[in-house]
Amino acid sequence: MTKTMRALAVAVAVGAATQGVAAEGQVLRAGSTPTGVPFTFLDTKTESVQGVMVDLMRAIAKDQGFAVDIQAMPFSTLIPSLTSAKIDIICAALGMTAQRAEVVAFTDPVYGYGEAMVVNAKDPKAYRGLEDLKGDVVGTQVGTVYVDPMRKTGLFSEVKVYDSLADVMRDVGLGRIKAGFGDFPMVAYQVSQGVHKDVRLVRDHKPTVEVKIAMAVRKGDDALRAKLNASLAKLKADGTLDAILVKWGLK
Repeated sequence: MTKTMRALAVAVAVGAATQGVAAEGQVLRAGSTPTGVPFTFLDTKTESVQGVMVDLMRAIAKDQGFAVDIQAMPFSTLIPSLTSAKIDIICAALGMTAQRAEVVAFTDPVYGYGEAMVVNAKDPKAYRGLEDLKGDVVGTQVGTVYVDPMRKTGLFSEVKVYDSLADVMRDVGLGRIKAGFGDFPMVAYQVSQGVHKDVRLVRDHKPTVEVKIAMAVRKGDDALRAKLNASLAKLKADGTLDAILVKWGLK
C-alpha cells in the first residue's frame, strides 16, 4: 500500500469514528407551540414547554437514546422551520392533511379529535349546527385544518384568521365575532380551567372536521421517521401514551 493510500485509509477511518461519536451524542431539535394547552404550552413557572406532545417526545428520545431540545415557536412557523432545517422534528398538535403531507413526512397518528365551537358566555342560543351561524362572522387560528373547511361552507359572512387560539377566544368574549373554532381538546381544557371566562363551549356542536395529529420530520428523513414510529408503537403498546393522555385529561 502506498503512503497516499495509507493516509487516505486512516482519514476515512478517523472520519467514520468521528461520525459515530457525533451520532451517539446527537441532539435533535423539536419545534413546539407555546399556546396549545394541553398538547404543548409554555409553563411560566419553569419557562419551558410542557404538555402531551412534549412528554411523548421525551419518552421517545429516552427509548431511542438521543437527546432532544424542545424549542417554542408560533404554530405558523413550524413547517417552515422544519423544511429550512432550523428544527428536526415538529412536536405539536399538527393535524395530518394531504396538503401538509406533500411538504413534510408524518409519523403514525398520535391522537384524534374534531373541532370545538365557542360562543360568548352571555349567548344562550342552543346551536345545533353550523347553519345556525349563517351570515355571522366566525374565527379560527391561522395554519390550522379548520380555515379552508369553514370558508368552503359558504355559510359565514367572514372567517377571520387569528395568530393564536387565545386571540380567537378573546374576540368571541368581546363580541367581535359570533363564534370561534379550534381543536376540541385544547378548547375544552382551557374553558374547563377557567382560562377564558367570557366564552362558552357549545356542547351540542357536532364536529365537521376530523383531525388526526402526529409528529413530522423532513421529507426523505426516513431513518428518523422509522425511529419515531418504532418508539411510538412501543409506547402505545406498553401503556405509556395512555398514561400521558390521562395525565393531561385527554383519556
